[in-house]
Amino acid sequence: MRFIASLAITAGLAAAPFAAQAASLHTDWEKYKATRAFNHLSADGQRAMVDILNAKQVLDAGQTEQAIPALYDATRRLTAAGKANAKFMAAETALHPAPQHPVASTHVPGTTPVTWIPVGGEIVGSETLAPEKKAAIATANSQLQAGNTQQAAQSLQVVGEDADFILALAPLEQTQGAINRASVFTEARNPREASAALQQALDGLVFVSEDFAETAIPAQGGRNAAPGK
Repeated sequence: MRFIASLAITAGLAAAPFAAQAASLHTDWEKYKATRAFNHLSADGQRAMVDILNAKQVLDAGQTEQAIPALYDATRRLTAAGKANAKFMAAETALHPAPQHPVASTHVPGTTPVTWIPVGGEIVGSETLAPEKKAAIATANSQLQAGNTQQAAQSLQVVGEDADFILALAPLEQTQGAINRASVFTEARNPREASAALQQALDGLVFVSEDFAETAIPAQGGRNAAPGK
C-alpha cells in the first residue's frame, strides 16, 4: 500500500509539469494557426482597404481634397498587390462564401475567372463565448482592420480554438475600377458619388473560410512549416 501511494504521488508530480507543457503547446499551436491564417493576407491589399475606408470616412464628411491622397495610395497599393504572390484566379461562383458572412441576397456572383486579392479578415466566435473572449475577438478584429496582423494574433491567444477566421477577398479589377470612379468624382468635388463608388468596392468583398484559404491562397513569407520546424 505504501508503494502504491508513493507511486500515485510520483505520478501526480510528473503529471503537473506535463499538463503545464501541454497547455503551453496548445497556446503556441493556436497562436501559430492564427499567424498562419493571417499570412495568407496581402500586405498591400490590407493597406489598400485601410486607404479606402479612410477615404470614404473623409468623403462622408463632405471633404474631397483630404480624400485624394488616400485614393492615390489605394490605387498604388492595389497595383502592387496585383503583382505579388498573394492572389489567385477564380470565378466568384467557385468561392463558396463563408456562412458567417454571406453575400447580400441580391448579389449575383460572376461566372468568369477574375483575380482575387486577400485584403482582410474577420474573426468570428459563438454567442456563448465568455465576455473576455468576445472582447479579445473585438480587439483582434479592430487590429486586423488596421492591418496589424501580429497584434491581432497576439490578442487571439486568450480565445484559442473557440473562434474561426474568415478571409475577405477583393476582385482586383472591379475594386480598381471603383477607386478610379471615386477619384474622378472626388476631383470633380462630388463627395457623395465618390463615397458611393467606394461603397461598391466594399460591397464587392467576398468572405471565405480559412480552409478555402489553405488550399487556394499562397501564404506569405514561406512560414507554412509547423511550429518547431
